[in-house]
Amino acid sequence: MKDKIRQSRILIVDDNAANIALLENILDVEGFEDITSTTDPCSVVSLCVNGNYDLLLLDIRMPRMSGLDIMRELVPRITPENYFPIIVLTAQLDEETRRQALSLGAKDFLTKPFELWEAVLRIENQLETQYLLRQEYRRSILLEQKVAERTREIHAVQLEIVRRLGLAGEFRDNETGAHVVRMSRISEVLARGAGLDETTCSLILHASAMHDVGKIGIPDHILLKEGKLTAAEWKIMQEHTKIGQRIIGSYPSPLIEMASSIARSHHEKWDGSGYPDGLCQREIPVAARIAAISDVFDALLSARPYKKPWPLEKALALLRSNAGSHFDPELIEVFFDYCDDILAIRRQCPDPTVDNTNEISIDSTGCHREGGTGKENLPCAL
Repeated sequence: MKDKIRQSRILIVDDNAANIALLENILDVEGFEDITSTTDPCSVVSLCVNGNYDLLLLDIRMPRMSGLDIMRELVPRITPENYFPIIVLTAQLDEETRRQALSLGAKDFLTKPFELWEAVLRIENQLETQYLLRQEYRRSILLEQKVAERTREIHAVQLEIVRRLGLAGEFRDNETGAHVVRMSRISEVLARGAGLDETTCSLILHASAMHDVGKIGIPDHILLKEGKLTAAEWKIMQEHTKIGQRIIGSYPSPLIEMASSIARSHHEKWDGSGYPDGLCQREIPVAARIAAISDVFDALLSARPYKKPWPLEKALALLRSNAGSHFDPELIEVFFDYCDDILAIRRQCPDPTVDNTNEISIDSTGCHREGGTGKENLPCAL
């Protein structure tokens, strides 16, 4: 450490050139290698801000700008990264001078006329403290970087697990899994268009991928049935929302909490006629309202074992006609405001098989899922 201390950059400020010469001689004899000095107090702040000094030896009584004035301007600019101590040089040791100097940030005093042994020891002590503080600061920065890197790795693993859990549910009735990718990206577009904050938009992007994980618990003879479900089968089908919530659980994490909320509530409807809880309007979590629009729109345009894709124009018309009944009407307006971006997502993430929605007609026999309701043939996303 002695060698490090001897390499420290020291700035001496005194309007008396003789005092500067004495201190420079003392430091030179002790092997200090990097000494700067000035008799101009008005240049000190600029020198310190730009000079990366390790110690400031500062006179108090100076014309135009006193040492106290310099500290008032300089000390607020000192950060943990560029910290350096200030030793006050003064022949005045009255209580008020000491109080002001210490309150403004001085760390020690060196009394004129200087004693060689005292000057060296006080300077060495302050430089040793400065060196240890900077070393500790660098260690803390490295530790923060390692923690941040590890946190990013853990977050990346969590997101990958979330994504694959979402795909697990999607693969039950869509072998490509592309739907879950598209609907989550569409959900993010809607969230941003609705003015939600960056953190919430990111959570919606990832959490919405697990909206249908509850399909894992639905028997194949119901989930993959071609044609109309019976009333009993439809009741079982509706359970996928509750199953999804149970699978995701209630771990105290914003991502898990949102995913659980979306899984349970993405089939709720604006008018209260949805399931499983019959929530209406703003009782439905906003993330679930967003996921409902994204899920239905992409499901309408996607092939399923029980239906062929809908034409784009008919899917858009259904969204518009269900604003205020099935869907949040304000979010439907956002959807149409950002429709070009949403359609671009479908082009970027097509199913590997046929996905030309403008050329494939509606299946008039194998699309209806809600048994005995009399509704138009709609995918189970509705």
